[in-house]
Formats: sequence, structure tokens, C-alpha cells
Amino acid sequence: MKKYLFSIAVLLLLFSMSSSAQNMTAKEIIKAAESKQLGNSNQAEIKMTIIRPSWQREMTMKSWSKGTEYSLMVLTAPARDKGTGFLKRDDELWNWQPRIDRVVKMPPSMMMQSWMGSDFTNDDLVRQSSIAEDYTHKLLPEETVEGYDCYVIALTPKPDAPVVWGRVKIWVSKKEYLQLKTEFYDEDDYLVNTMLGKDVKTFDGKTLPSRLEVIPAEEEGNKTIIEYLSLSFDEKISDSFFSVQSLKRVR
Repeated sequence: MKKYLFSIAVLLLLFSMSSSAQNMTAKEIIKAAESKQLGNSNQAEIKMTIIRPSWQREMTMKSWSKGTEYSLMVLTAPARDKGTGFLKRDDELWNWQPRIDRVVKMPPSMMMQSWMGSDFTNDDLVRQSSIAEDYTHKLLPEETVEGYDCYVIALTPKPDAPVVWGRVKIWVSKKEYLQLKTEFYDEDDYLVNTMLGKDVKTFDGKTLPSRLEVIPAEEEGNKTIIEYLSLSFDEKISDSFFSVQSLKRVR
């Protein structure tokens, strides 16, 4: 009898968990995906490959972030770009250029510009906007991406949000909350870029795509690939680390 009651209890718990997942709002799904990707803080080593029809080049970098408020990124190769860095604190963004010994504060108008000649924007790399807080969210019919059953969510920017896109559409896996596909549209609702999350791996206990590919809609043969070489989460990083002084110093 006890075994029977225990089995009933387990079935009720599983049903409750399933029902809870199915009843999540679009914003709750987005927050779960964003939280998983960022953690409370994270540190990463990254390789970026920029592909063009007649050439390609690679860069490596280190990055540190804390929530959506703080981010610091420094290039480690090639030699000509080594030490170049980007810092975000709240709504402010700086660029450190060691070759000319100069720190430049970047205005919001530069968020849509290409990052280091890639298909990523400045906003993409330093995460100035939050997909959970700066947009309204709407669930669309579910779809399958790379064999994963996915929620499909339409994001519309809030009126005063500091965002660069007119609309965003995200595919998030139902099981692991993986961001497997994202479409970025301009203010005229034209598709600009598609970002694909591939090669799912486990980093520091979190299962995430280890490779991101950004493909421009109207530039045939162009692509930018980001590969995470290492990624760790939730190590203590003080707010004071994210400073112009650290931007000049870290390597």
C-alpha cells in the first residue's frame, strides 16, 4: 500500500512539474534562457572567425560579465589587436585602444555598428540590452530546430528601451532552455541577421550551445562564428573589476 501511495505521489509531482512548464509565460521562458546563458557571472575564452567570400580571419578574446549590468572583453590575438578592450557598465560603453593609448566612450548610436568588422553588433557582444527586460514577449506556435522541440517567442521592444532591433524572434528548446535560433529584424521589419546555436556541450555544469553562427540575410557568403573554448559560471567578481583601469590592465 505504501509503495502504491508513493507511486501516486511521484506521478502527481511529475504531472505538476510538466503542467508548470507548459504554463510558463513567454517572459518566464526568456528569463530562464537568459539566466542560464549568463549565470550570476561568467568568464570565457572565445574564438571568433569572420568569413567572407574571398577571405577569413580569426580573433581570440577573454570576457567577464556580471548579470546584464557589467561586461568586459579583451582581445588576445592577433598581435595587432591584442589588448583592445570593451567595457560596459550599466548603460555606458567604453573602448580601449592600446595602439593609440586612448579610451573612447561609445554613444548609443554605435550599438548597431559592426563589432571589429564581424557580423555581430556592439550590442550583441556586450549585451547592452536585456532580452527579458527591454522587450515585450509573445508565444507563437511551437517548432522543431535541430531535433529539439522549441518554444517560439516574438520580442517587441518597449517604447523607451535602449535596443537596436525593431523585432526579435527566438527559438528556445523546451527541455534545456537553449537558445537555438534567433532572428533579428530592423525597424522596417526586414530580416537583418540569423543567429544559430550549435554543438551543444556542458560547461561548468550548464548545457549550452558552444558555437554561435551569425548569418546576414542579404550578404551571401558572409558569416561570423563564435566558439567557446572555455566557460565558467558564478565565480565571485567584484563590481570594481569592471572599470576603465581594469580595461587597460587585464590581458
